[in-house]
Amino acid sequence: MMHMGGGGWNPNLPGAAEVRRIRGRLSLVLEDMEFGKVYDQNVIRRLFAYLRPHWKLTLISMLAMLLYIGTQISVPLLVGTAITQYIRGDDLSVAEKISGLNKIGMLFAVVVVLNLVGNFFHLRGLAKVNMSVLFKLRTDMHAHLQRLSTLFFDHNEVGRLMSRVQSDTTALQEFMTIFVVGFAEILSLVVIIVIMLAMNLQLALICFTVIPVFVVIMVFWQKRARQAFMSIRYAIAGVNASLQENITGVRVTQSMSREEVNLSQFDELNSDHLNANLKAIKLTAGLMPSVEVLTAIGFGLVIVIGGRMVQNGSLELGAMVTFTLYVQRFFEPIRALVMQYAMMQRAMTAGMRIFELLDVEPDLVDAPDATVLPPIKGHVQFDHVSFSYTPDVQVLDDVSLDIPPGETLAIVGPTGAGKTTIVALVARFYDVTQGHIAVDGYDLRDITRSSLASQMSLVLQEPFLYSATVADNIRFARREATQEDIEEATKVLGADDFIMRLPLGYDTILHERGSNLSVGQRQIIAFARALVANPRILILDEATANVDSYTERLIQDAQKELLRDRTAIIIAHRLSTIQDADQILVLEQGHIAELGKHNELLAKNGLYARLYAMNFQDEDFSTPAPAPATGKDA
Repeated sequence: MMHMGGGGWNPNLPGAAEVRRIRGRLSLVLEDMEFGKVYDQNVIRRLFAYLRPHWKLTLISMLAMLLYIGTQISVPLLVGTAITQYIRGDDLSVAEKISGLNKIGMLFAVVVVLNLVGNFFHLRGLAKVNMSVLFKLRTDMHAHLQRLSTLFFDHNEVGRLMSRVQSDTTALQEFMTIFVVGFAEILSLVVIIVIMLAMNLQLALICFTVIPVFVVIMVFWQKRARQAFMSIRYAIAGVNASLQENITGVRVTQSMSREEVNLSQFDELNSDHLNANLKAIKLTAGLMPSVEVLTAIGFGLVIVIGGRMVQNGSLELGAMVTFTLYVQRFFEPIRALVMQYAMMQRAMTAGMRIFELLDVEPDLVDAPDATVLPPIKGHVQFDHVSFSYTPDVQVLDDVSLDIPPGETLAIVGPTGAGKTTIVALVARFYDVTQGHIAVDGYDLRDITRSSLASQMSLVLQEPFLYSATVADNIRFARREATQEDIEEATKVLGADDFIMRLPLGYDTILHERGSNLSVGQRQIIAFARALVANPRILILDEATANVDSYTERLIQDAQKELLRDRTAIIIAHRLSTIQDADQILVLEQGHIAELGKHNELLAKNGLYARLYAMNFQDEDFSTPAPAPATGKDA
């Protein structure tokens, strides 16, 4: 498997990274400002696809919900029956009234038990289905992000992606509960309306006169609430992005004493989020009294008009009490739906954004007829290759190269010349814009990327280690590697000594990004990982740039073993490390300026000679460290 020993991929293109960063930020800001509908058919349809495997449990939950609703609605009818037949029943004896009330009491007990049973199985089934759907969604999102190309991550900030994967998934977690409970409330409301109309048409219509007023209030409220909730989505995305940047770059922040400035910037973003939430809370708090007032008006109309109807004999007292209880239950679903309105809108937005992310097509995929790359010798060829990250900036222009199997090509040149882009194209993190790259005669676009990655290892300038044991980090690219394989590789690289001095040796758990090791130690672990992978093609992207002179000497001593019988492409930071390379490629502004061996290029007295002279002066004044550090860097 292709192994990346460094953290992140930054093409050497002056200004391009910042341009992509700004564009990515602007793009995601605009997306974060989008706010969904209360009901989005596409989101519902996609979510139902995740519900399908759990249809039995969903059905049981829905049936339990219907039982729960039925028991809730039956209570006012039992109360009305008790009043009409057994409390005010003039044609019944006292014993018959008591017997009847006892029966009503028993029915109440049965209703209460059924209510509890229905509610328990409804909520339990709903929670299981909800968690299963979210589990599958998170798994799908993680798998999808792993398939997206490097170009996608160049254009999208990690913090905002994390906002989608975490915050949006959390918001969507409420969806199933809100949707099903909302459906239950609507169903309950419809049944209550039908019962009220059937009991007394005149009284029901009088009670419903408050509904148009409520609709007008909701229309005005929704316009203001939409903007408020949009502001919350925008603000939390900014907070997440800033938090991710500040945590990732904490060492740079501390080294430049930027803590107060960064804190001030974060406080500003956090204040925006707080103010947006407070505004939304005020709007929601302002709506609820309106519902309470309308409920009180509905009660008042029923009491006043219904009471007169009872007085003139056109309405039974029990029927009026039943009607009054239904008026209360009529406004309860409305109150609940109002409270759930904002949550439902957030859930719909979260679902929309999640499925938008899942619908992003990888821009670097295997061709439909791609073949599996057989075991290779490592012959790499560039045939008139051109490449650009953006249409208006050419990074490589008509580059042709031939790297025979087992040979080492070193690449040097000024910053922004296209060195890292060369190895990125060989690893097929990007596809060429023009021309083609072949390995053993196979065009990279005609083979599966996994079969290429399985025969290639890549070690970057900044080593990336996982929060796992030292041994697991070394066998990361080759899971079947034995402990003997690991120890053999570390001994070749001179790493066995410092690893055995760690608290648990090879079983020592590394901190995040290997922060409990020195930079040099992390880099040697990355080298060992590449060596254990046993690749045919090895790429070293300034892999010794951050190590001390002593560690560099250790790596140089092991480099012959590391590169033996392998095709190697090395981006050199210190030119003294590449003098024995079979070919040295000198890049300048995306063009091949010079190509040859060390002595040949020095004799030309061109760009390489100037770079070497400058580099030699820098190295001449450097002071080698006596030994590698054994702990975390200061």
